[in-house]
Amino acid sequence: MDQIIRRDPQAIPDYTEGTLLRCAFTGYRPQKLPFGFNEEDLRCVEFKQQIRCCIADLVQRGYSHFLTGCAQGFDTFAAEAVMDVRRKHPRVVLEAVVPFDAQPERWTFFAQFRYRWILNQADIVTWTGHEYTRTCLAERNRYLVDHCDLLLAAYDGQPGGTAQTVAYAQEKGREVQIVPVRLETRIRA
Repeated sequence: MDQIIRRDPQAIPDYTEGTLLRCAFTGYRPQKLPFGFNEEDLRCVEFKQQIRCCIADLVQRGYSHFLTGCAQGFDTFAAEAVMDVRRKHPRVVLEAVVPFDAQPERWTFFAQFRYRWILNQADIVTWTGHEYTRTCLAERNRYLVDHCDLLLAAYDGQPGGTAQTVAYAQEKGREVQIVPVRLETRIRA
């Protein structure tokens, strides 16, 4: 495992090991979200706002270290929300956890740009692996759970990596907070 530390968490006021609360993210890729890749869809706009409100609330509750798995969809939305909240709360730390070097290789140009921007803005970048393997995503997910107190999950019961990560967190005794995935859009006049 390799790490780049851009901003040493120990140098941040009120960032003391033992009192530190950490939150990791797990959730669906755009393919499993009701709005897909369409971020202009009102459901996506409301979903992202809900994520930001959850993170702001967690900061108020004392969480200051947030871990993202750097996938498209929920992980990206959550990382961007952390960066937004960090403007008001500079003690907030973002850790980007990368499962393998070529993760964004087959993504669109814009998605790759966004991924690299998140890595550049992260205070800590951790690689759980460098080569793609059948288990690299699961290894990344275990790292997220093993290094958090709370797992914030965009999850509604669909099988897959998010379900496995939620189950692992529950097995490890981590608190799991669910962000509803299926939002009913309000009709605006």
